[in-house]
Parts: sequence; C-alpha cells; structure tokens
Amino acid sequence: MAIVGDAAAGRRAVERGATLLQLRDPAATSRALEREACHLVAEAAVPVVVSARADLALAAGAAGVHLPERDLPVAGARRLLGPGRLVGRSVHGEDAARRAEAEGADYVVFGSVFASASHPGQEVAGLAVLERVAAAVGIPVLAIGGVDADRVEACLAAGAAGFAAIRYFA
Repeated sequence: MAIVGDAAAGRRAVERGATLLQLRDPAATSRALEREACHLVAEAAVPVVVSARADLALAAGAAGVHLPERDLPVAGARRLLGPGRLVGRSVHGEDAARRAEAEGADYVVFGSVFASASHPGQEVAGLAVLERVAAAVGIPVLAIGGVDADRVEACLAAGAAGFAAIRYFA
C-alpha cells in the first residue's frame, strides 16, 4: 500500500508497483480532499482507500477507508460504507489487531516495525512483534515504518502479507 497525498503521487506509486493506494493529507480541507479522492479514484489502476474519512471515501467512490487506531470504530465505518468496501485499521500491537479483526476490519497496518523518517521518535516494534501480530489474526497484516527494498523480505518472512510505505513509492 502506498500512502499518497494526491493523484500525481498515486500515479508514480502505481508505476513503482503499489497495488493499493491510501490517500492521506491531514492538512487538506474536506473539500480539497474529496476533490483529490475523486481524481485519484478515477485515474488509479488500483483500489484507493481514503485515510480517516469514511464519508469522503463513499462520496468519491473509493474502495474503502483506512482508519487510525484511535479513530472511528470499524463497525461504524462498515455501517457507512456497506459490506462491499474495504475497512482497514492502523494498529500498534497484538490486542489492537485482534480488536480490529473482531470489529470487522479487512486488514491491519502494523508498525512502526523499523525507525521511520516520517515518524521520528516513534517507538519501534521490530520483526518479532510483527510476527506475533501476524500470527494473532486471520486478516492480512501490512508492515509499516522504515520498510524499504532491503527489509521487505524480512517483513514477509515474519508473516506480513505486504507493506505500507510513503517514501518507498515516492
């Protein structure tokens, strides 16, 4: 999953191999984010999820929403979006991953697995915790945080179904 801020970044990410795009721009107004989501959904050759805004995901016809750990409950997003769209959740531990799965999340993004320039100072969980989280749930777990070309295989070996990144796809 590539985390992008606009349609141009989405195009570049798909060219680099992204199979899912997450539109995330916390500084954007609702109107600007909805406009960008519509552009991205219309142009992207892969599914698009909108970060933290189930309403905008629905308005733009996106594949779904990706929720921060302390955001709207998964069940609430599912009620808004219906059963045919994706609902993902960021998590930072096993308990949160289990809760997300129990609430109906389609996938979780776990991290930070490694130190990350985009989240300086955030606690690093490491591969052993990623392995425990992946073993604890039956839904896909994507690794995030410092994942680069040299670390992808280690994340997959630890049980991750894939990874999410900003810089890798930029």
